[in-house]
Amino acid sequence: MDSVRAGPYGGVFRPDNFVFGQSGAGNNWAKGHYTEGAELIDSVLDVVRKEAEGCDCLQGFQLTHSLGGGTGSGMGTLLVSKIREEYPDRIMCTYSVFPSPKVSDTVVEPYNAVLSFHQLVENADECFGLDNEALYDICFRTLKLATPTYGDLNHLVSAAMSGVTCCLRFPGQLNADLRKLAVNLIPFPRLHFFITGFAPLTSRGSQQYRNLTVAELTQQMFDAKNMMCASDPRHGKYLTAAAMFRGKMSTKDVDEQMLNVQNKNTAYFVEWIPNNIKSAVCDIAPAGLKMSTTFIGNSTCIQEMFKRVAEQFSLMFRRKAFLHWYTGEGMDEMEFTEAESNMTDLVSEYQQYQEATINDNEGEEEGGEGEEEEEDEKE
Repeated sequence: MDSVRAGPYGGVFRPDNFVFGQSGAGNNWAKGHYTEGAELIDSVLDVVRKEAEGCDCLQGFQLTHSLGGGTGSGMGTLLVSKIREEYPDRIMCTYSVFPSPKVSDTVVEPYNAVLSFHQLVENADECFGLDNEALYDICFRTLKLATPTYGDLNHLVSAAMSGVTCCLRFPGQLNADLRKLAVNLIPFPRLHFFITGFAPLTSRGSQQYRNLTVAELTQQMFDAKNMMCASDPRHGKYLTAAAMFRGKMSTKDVDEQMLNVQNKNTAYFVEWIPNNIKSAVCDIAPAGLKMSTTFIGNSTCIQEMFKRVAEQFSLMFRRKAFLHWYTGEGMDEMEFTEAESNMTDLVSEYQQYQEATINDNEGEEEGGEGEEEEEDEKE
C-alpha cells in the first residue's frame, strides 16, 4: 500500500481511503474471509459507502483481486457479498487473477481458488478472468519483451479494464455500460466468467508497419494468442462476445466485421443464439493510439480452467492436506465439499451448453426451449 501511495498514482487516491490491516491473511482463505478479513471489513465498507454516496449515478463496483492468495480471495469475496447485501441492484464486476496452468506461487492456490469461485458464482455479476501466464505469453510473443515485469502485466490488464468502462467515461456513437454488457453477455445467471483481450498489441519494432483498421483490430481481437486467460477459445464455443471499439471509425465497418467473423467461424459460436456479438463504439481512443478495441468473450472453453483447478483441489482434499489451517480458523469441511461440487456443476453446465444444438430439448429442465415449443402447439 505504501508503494502505491509513493508511486506515480499515489495522488489519485484519497489518503483516508486506504484501509490497512495489521497482519495479512497469510495465503489462507479462511483468515481472509472469516477471521482477519471480518475484523477489517466494516472499515472498508464505511469507505465504500462514503464513496457511493458521493456518486450522481452509481453504476456498480469493480474489484481487482487474485484468487490464489488469502486476502484477495478470502476478503475479496467477503467484500463482494457484503456489497451485494447493501447494493443488490448494482453491477458487481470483478477482475480476478486465476491460478496459472504451469506456474503457481502458493501451494494452497487450488483451495483458495475453489472457495472463491463458490462465492463468485453466487455473488458477482461479471467476472473477467486474467491469468499471469497468459499475460506473460502476450508480453513474450506479441510485445517481444525479453524480461516482462509485473508493471508490464498490469499495463495489459489496465488497458483491458479501461476498455470495458470507456463508454461510461467518454461520449460515443454506440454506448455500452456494465449493465448492458451483463444483459448481452450472460445467457444463464451462473455462466458469467469472461475471457478478455485487447488490440492493437504490437512490438515496438513492427509498430510502423502496421495499419490500424477495423478489420485488423478484429482479426487480432479474436486471436487465441491474444486472450488474457489461459484457456483456448478454439477448444470451446462462444456463447456470446462483446467488442468495445474506441476511436474514430464508422459503425458500418464495425457491423460488417462482426458479421464477417460470425459467418466465417460458425463452428465456434453456439447456433442457438443467432447474433452472438455485441458491439460498442466510443469516440475517444486511448492515449497514443488512433483506434483500439477490447474483447470480452463468454466462451465454454473457460471450463478448462475450472477443471484444472478442481482436479488439483480434489487431489489435495482427498488426503485432507493443509486442511487444518482452514478448520483452525473456524471453517467446516462441508464448505470444501460444497465448493467442490459447485465447481463441478459449473463445469458440466458449460459442457452442456457447448454441446447443445437447436433441436434438442435440453431447455426443458431449465424452463427454456421446451416451454416455447408447447406454446407454438397451442397457437
